Amino acid sequence: MIVNPAKDGWNVIYHRAHALLAAQMGGQWRRKDAPPRLYETIAAISHHDDLEKEWEEQNLSDVGTPMDFTMNEGTDYTLLRKHLEGALYRGRWVALMNSMHQSRLGESSRGESAEGDAFLDEQLDNQKRWRKELGIAKEDAESAYDFMQWCDRLSLILCQQQLPDDERALEISKGPDGQRYDIRQFSDGTVTVEPWCFEDDTFVVNVEVSHLSQAKFDDNASLTAALKAAPRSLFEWNFVKSKEKSTTAR
Repeated sequence: MIVNPAKDGWNVIYHRAHALLAAQMGGQWRRKDAPPRLYETIAAISHHDDLEKEWEEQNLSDVGTPMDFTMNEGTDYTLLRKHLEGALYRGRWVALMNSMHQSRLGESSRGESAEGDAFLDEQLDNQKRWRKELGIAKEDAESAYDFMQWCDRLSLILCQQQLPDDERALEISKGPDGQRYDIRQFSDGTVTVEPWCFEDDTFVVNVEVSHLSQAKFDDNASLTAALKAAPRSLFEWNFVKSKEKSTTAR
């Protein structure tokens, strides 16, 4: 889960909610420049964090505070395989995108464990087989995954409250077209992406947030109970097309 401090506690965004926000961003992309198999790719974006079930997991830090996902350590490859197997219920394309996502997250750790290396090799084999079965070129699959990664990164910027102050720009990442994209928040609270890559000139996206008014918890069971009972609200962002500025990205 994504945990941000609030004035009287914590604001918590579940990973599946973050994935849904990422899918909202993908759905706004300009149609004429859309990556291959757009709707299936958006489905993959929406479900790429289905493995996360915060109410069933250990989410309490050593000091009794809700634990942000960046603090998690270790990888359960059995669960990851189960997650990818579950993606096949939606289709090989969704499984392919999810497998490529695991490759991206894990390749930097290659060589650290035999189990991890075996998992990564397995994903490369799966990806090659699914591309062949689907009749999709590797370049097209990579373009679609770049789109998925771009949406995921943009959603994380919003959910982790990373928008810079003073209308400064922040790089999102390269999009499926190889173009660099930046995000900027204006003084009136509206947000833009430069260059503009969306179908409409203005739109609104949102994510659901759970609010915890308690700073610390005695045990994980208490945290889970508080999360289930927590009041929820929507965080919204109004995106608008704007003339590009020359401000250097952070």
